[in-house]
Amino acid sequence: MQPKYRRRRQWAGALSIALVLLLVGTLGYIWYQREVVGTRDYAGTGNGRIVMVRVDEGDSVASLVPELVEKNVVGSRRALMAEVSKEAPTLQAGYYPLQEEMSAKSALEKLSDDKNRRGVVDIPTGLTLEDVTVVGGKTREGIYTLVSKQTCQDENTCISKEKLREAVSQTSPADLGVPEWAREPVSRRGDDPKRIEGLVAPGIHLFNPTSDPISIMRTLLDSSAEQYENTGLVSAAGKIGLTPYEMVTAASLIEREAPANDFDKVGRVILNRLKIDQKLEFDSTVNYSLSEQEVATTDSDRKRVTPWNTYAKQGLPDTPIASPGLKALHAIENPAMGDWLYFVTIDKDGTTVFNREFSEHEKAIEQSRANGVLDSGR
Repeated sequence: MQPKYRRRRQWAGALSIALVLLLVGTLGYIWYQREVVGTRDYAGTGNGRIVMVRVDEGDSVASLVPELVEKNVVGSRRALMAEVSKEAPTLQAGYYPLQEEMSAKSALEKLSDDKNRRGVVDIPTGLTLEDVTVVGGKTREGIYTLVSKQTCQDENTCISKEKLREAVSQTSPADLGVPEWAREPVSRRGDDPKRIEGLVAPGIHLFNPTSDPISIMRTLLDSSAEQYENTGLVSAAGKIGLTPYEMVTAASLIEREAPANDFDKVGRVILNRLKIDQKLEFDSTVNYSLSEQEVATTDSDRKRVTPWNTYAKQGLPDTPIASPGLKALHAIENPAMGDWLYFVTIDKDGTTVFNREFSEHEKAIEQSRANGVLDSGR
């Protein structure tokens, strides 16, 4: 019996040693995770592998920590929060291209840097889809350019303007997110990449820069349609006697023709002329198709027949000529009362004179020329 008892004691001793080793190992692992991994902070600005991180309105650094640690952007929660404790940044909504294995400080700097933000485009009122060159050489970037820049994860991963144009020209209006009230006139423009002109509303738009071009443009069009329709566009169109698309087109003319304080008067001029079947003859509609633009237009430019030139065609342009802001849209929905048929800006401060009679309008034009407003640089 003694040998069996000795073997039992040997097994018990071995088991005790194994338990001690397991305990030591567990404690060592816990210590390593807490003191090494739990406080680990990488050095430098990352290893070059891009990680796109989305920040929603109201997000804090603390709310992003689990994702940043899981995606190996930072080494540990503790390292990142230690940096936050020095200076807690206010994060702006958008998408931020970070990298794997960044130092906590570097990651925080990139999340705080508005220049590193992607997927956010701020479209000013009166902007066009395409870039516009003003006489004298200055170029105003269009919507396609602004959106393209906001898709760049790095300098080699941008969605080009050409890809955005292709998405617009080759995708059905419905699949593109064009609102139902605009689909027929958009379809009539065929594969023209400018066929959605005016349907991307001014303001700040947020989109996923890693999406495909169609999804990006659909996001912009969906949010824009909601903005426009929230003004009462559809119901107002019925009362005014225009379609909702024609209302947006008229609003785009208002946006490009006058200062904001005269928007409602210009809206009335448009409606008064349409009512008596008088050509609108707006210089902004002449400029729209020109490679170089300015306030004044030439006689030859005004004679050119285009889908937009209201000197050469009756009624409204075939499409909007820019993205109208909500003030311009409100102006055509609620035009001022008046019998005006003509208006012209007479000085470089934007003073605009409205008249019923053409003879009075001619006098205002001469005053405008005398003040250098209608001088052409072409």
